[in-house]
Amino acid sequence: MSLGARIAGWIALIIGLVYFFVPLGGLFEFSMKARRGVYSFDAYGRVFADPQFQQTFAFSVVMALVTIAIGVLLVVPTAYWVRLKMPWARPYIEFLTLLPLVIPAIVIVFGYIRLYNTSSWLPMTGSALGTNLLLAFGYTILALPYMYRAVDTGLRTIDVATLTEAAQSLGAGWATVIGRIILPNVLPAVLSGAFLTFAIVIGEFTLAALLDRPAFGPYLQRIGANKPYEPFAMSVIAFIITWGCLALIQLVSRLQKTAPRQA
Repeated sequence: MSLGARIAGWIALIIGLVYFFVPLGGLFEFSMKARRGVYSFDAYGRVFADPQFQQTFAFSVVMALVTIAIGVLLVVPTAYWVRLKMPWARPYIEFLTLLPLVIPAIVIVFGYIRLYNTSSWLPMTGSALGTNLLLAFGYTILALPYMYRAVDTGLRTIDVATLTEAAQSLGAGWATVIGRIILPNVLPAVLSGAFLTFAIVIGEFTLAALLDRPAFGPYLQRIGANKPYEPFAMSVIAFIITWGCLALIQLVSRLQKTAPRQA
């Protein structure tokens, strides 16, 4: 690479960093002005002390864990079976998993409300448990493109057919093959999808608001509409959570590249 190309690359990088971090720095600086005349973490203290923050964040964390569990149970066997037995179906599965990117979340939630309201054949919205399940299913759909591609990428790095034949020759059933052979080998990829799912669930607003669940996304919106400094503190907190998830994805990606393959 020539010297001019290197200089241009560094200039582009610096411009990108300035474009990204200067607004973030202004956001953080304003969030520190809750106390007149001095910088303080008062806004952050009020946010963390707010019982609604604790309740909504805990609810969204639980929903994220449930969504991750559903996503893993759905995606890992499907991606494994498509790669092993049905490679011809892969384009169709990929198309289906891309649909959540083009179908708005508001369409999904209105479909849920229409099909599962209290006057329907399966009145799931009539109870908190049923509505929470609908919310988890909706989150699973929103996270499906990311979870499926993460798992599919992980499966590409291993010899699925050989591992399956070796396990079956030793008497392993399908559940054992998936749970004890395939899943450990694609675990870093599954974790990458899980962290993306967690970030999506924590910040999602539409599904939780229209299903009237006490989630973190609607709480962020209410705080933003009624408080002067706390919304900026919440934005910084949400940024840290999101980038923490991205850092964990990078970590598990490196582990995936360096970890020895299990036979």
